[in-house]
Amino acid sequence: MKQLMLGNEAVARGLYEAGCMFVSSYPGTPSTEITEAIAKYNEVYAEWAPNEKVAMEAAFGASLAGRRSFCAMKHVGLNVAADPLFTISYTGINAGMVIGVADDAGMHSSQNEQDSRHYAIASKIPMLEPADSQEAYDFAKSAFELSEKYDTPVLLRMCTRIAHSQSVVEFSEKIPAVLKDYEKTPQKYIMMPGNAIKRHPFVEERTEKLTCFAEDCMYNSVEYNSDEIGIITSGCSYLYVKEVMGDSASILKIGMPNPLPVELIKEFASKVKKLYVIEELDPIIENHVKALGIKVIGKEKFSILGEFSQETIAKAFDKFDKEGVSADSEIPMRPPMMCAGCPHRGMFYTLSKNKITVHGDIGCYTLGAVAPLNALDSTLCMGASISGLHGFNAARGEDAEKKSVAVIGDSTFMHSGMTGLVNVAYNATNSTVIILDNSITGMTGHQQNPTTGYNIKGDPAAKVDLEALCKALGINRVRVVDPYDLKACETAVKEELSVAEPSVIISRRPCVLLKSVKTQPSLNVDADKCKSCKRCMGLGCPAISMKDGKAKIDNTLCVGCGVCKQLCAFDAIV
Repeated sequence: MKQLMLGNEAVARGLYEAGCMFVSSYPGTPSTEITEAIAKYNEVYAEWAPNEKVAMEAAFGASLAGRRSFCAMKHVGLNVAADPLFTISYTGINAGMVIGVADDAGMHSSQNEQDSRHYAIASKIPMLEPADSQEAYDFAKSAFELSEKYDTPVLLRMCTRIAHSQSVVEFSEKIPAVLKDYEKTPQKYIMMPGNAIKRHPFVEERTEKLTCFAEDCMYNSVEYNSDEIGIITSGCSYLYVKEVMGDSASILKIGMPNPLPVELIKEFASKVKKLYVIEELDPIIENHVKALGIKVIGKEKFSILGEFSQETIAKAFDKFDKEGVSADSEIPMRPPMMCAGCPHRGMFYTLSKNKITVHGDIGCYTLGAVAPLNALDSTLCMGASISGLHGFNAARGEDAEKKSVAVIGDSTFMHSGMTGLVNVAYNATNSTVIILDNSITGMTGHQQNPTTGYNIKGDPAAKVDLEALCKALGINRVRVVDPYDLKACETAVKEELSVAEPSVIISRRPCVLLKSVKTQPSLNVDADKCKSCKRCMGLGCPAISMKDGKAKIDNTLCVGCGVCKQLCAFDAIV
């Protein structure tokens, strides 16, 4: 059977056919669709976990129980799961375990551009890297056999372009899922020092065996076309090289970036006069080749920054067609912004208006940083807003406590905000935390989380009571406001900043894009009453613009939230 598939969908199909029966993930672009796709196979248990660390630990538990398991995350999510990752390398597995990680070269939806291959090297775990949807399917399916043969978890590295592009996949039927026996083996699975020290030699021996395997495996392949130019490449860079170079260069495609082969690379290098390494982000392959004493051209010609493209390769080899079609450079920029009617806008307007220092977090609300609101002062990583606020206030004292807040989404709070709030309560800074509860995980495409009352399949599930949770974590002052009510927002913020104890404000209104949300009729501007003061423009709502000197509301965008109406002193918005 053949089908056009996203790379992420192809991974899911490969997992399914391999008999994977347990999947636990935390949504993160560009990895999210893998778990969403496999959740559609009803016989597979799939879940959204509160964070990546929990997801990996749950997948390990399922592997230990004898089920083939999988967890997925984006590159920064692997930072969160690094603790179990390094130790699972020592314990090994029972049933096969595959860990999907999606890198984001170019930072399309991420706060950094890290290269996950470093984790494979540091944890001494094999990594596979597909170059298209067919390989995404093939590699995901075969990864379980590799995992079980070498008693190791296997990292499957995707990237934005492979995850979100489509190509034809030829697939087959699901193999029967097997529940392996579980035997209590303390010396293998209890990683106290006395046992762990005995597992380290196993890890080193495994790496040697995998290096031998890499010399002649399905993941690495050679195309001999020319003895003039040889290119070692991997992932989506391989596709760019093939499109530009065709058969004018010999190519060694690396589909297993850890461990890298030795003899295969030496043999390839010996058959070409000039050798290049083309890889996105860090010079992992290049440094390996240089360590073998082989002369190679790499990052001096191909950037360590961002994504590559066909144009990148063409320019490097003087094959760029300057006569080609290009986009109109006069097309206006479309800056990122919160949606019309976004429930976060009212709270951010309040904070900006009152010149509050705002420690931000990861999610839709990061867009509060852009003009005209310009409301955020910092954004670091999941949960850092609360911890950062605590440190900021502890360092600067009472004046800061009365002028600083943290903002964090409901899903992000469950991910890693709770421990920061415990720190605030336990170490008693007078910090005010605002939980922006929009009843969904918004930025990654509306996934459920422990506060929504539904699981990944949309079935009813236990729902965390944020008010009760915050009080249980040691916060006595907890209040809820509607962010569409600007007066209530301002009152809550001023009152909580004035008290001499920690507090939480829950800004609660569902995301306006949820299908269950009923919007109100669009508002309009009475041009005769409009005084052109542009106060409504200060909200940064995409539905509001100025035309012929008067405010104008786009009826196709406006959801009737009424926030702008509260700002108009002339009753021009009706």
